[in-house]
Amino acid sequence: HSGDSIAVYPAPGLSAAQAATILRYTELLSRGLRARGLINVQFVLHEECVYVIEANPRASRTVPFLSKVTGIPLVKSAVQVSLGRRLAELGYGTGIAPARQHVAVKLPIFSTHKLPGVEAALGPEMRSTGEVLGLGPDLPTALWRGFLAAGLKLPRAGTVLASIADRDKEEALPYLADLAQRGFRLSATQGTADFLARHGVTSRKVLKIREGTPNLLTHLRAGEVDLVVNTTTQGQNARRDGFLIRRAAIESGIPCFTSLDTLRAYILALEAAP
Repeated sequence: HSGDSIAVYPAPGLSAAQAATILRYTELLSRGLRARGLINVQFVLHEECVYVIEANPRASRTVPFLSKVTGIPLVKSAVQVSLGRRLAELGYGTGIAPARQHVAVKLPIFSTHKLPGVEAALGPEMRSTGEVLGLGPDLPTALWRGFLAAGLKLPRAGTVLASIADRDKEEALPYLADLAQRGFRLSATQGTADFLARHGVTSRKVLKIREGTPNLLTHLRAGEVDLVVNTTTQGQNARRDGFLIRRAAIESGIPCFTSLDTLRAYILALEAAP
């Protein structure tokens, strides 16, 4: 769910043509819907092409975040526009406001640790219960500060336990290899460990729960793991290894990434770690 995602300002990686397309689509939608005030448009970039997911003539959780980092009181301005004022009269002009020099990230907060037995992996329903703001001169610094503000004690060294679904193994490979190059020790279930070995990445094999003891839960509960990377296979099945891994990590206070995008953000944040 978009409400559970990390938001970045200004948007990184957009080409000038993509930014112009987003602006054009937003103008067309706003005029077509006769929106006065705020409108929330969600886009997705797929294979370098811009698509519209949805457009809602209302505010979103990103509005206070953007008001803070841009210095523009979006709600106050939107109310004035809804009452008939024009943007030009409010002193802001029209068009796109120039980006500020700093980078800002909005990170979601979850309360999964307070809810025993609840699935930690994300899905289509929004599960975040709040958000925090990270500011910095660059993206790694903003991410690192955001993770700290979110209360995540991210390791700068130690052991990473990886159990990756088959569909995600290729995407996960460069991130796990990066962690290994940074000096992290990798532990992995057999399928993940075999895949890593075929690509020249060393890891220690650990048993799944049904394969005997000591297994991955043993290592987790013994404090031998500093970070868990686990992508889902069959979701909220409380009897499967993945569910038990995620719950054990949450209950032990160990950061658990179920999204490879978040793992990538963490690796990027490590560049700014003191």
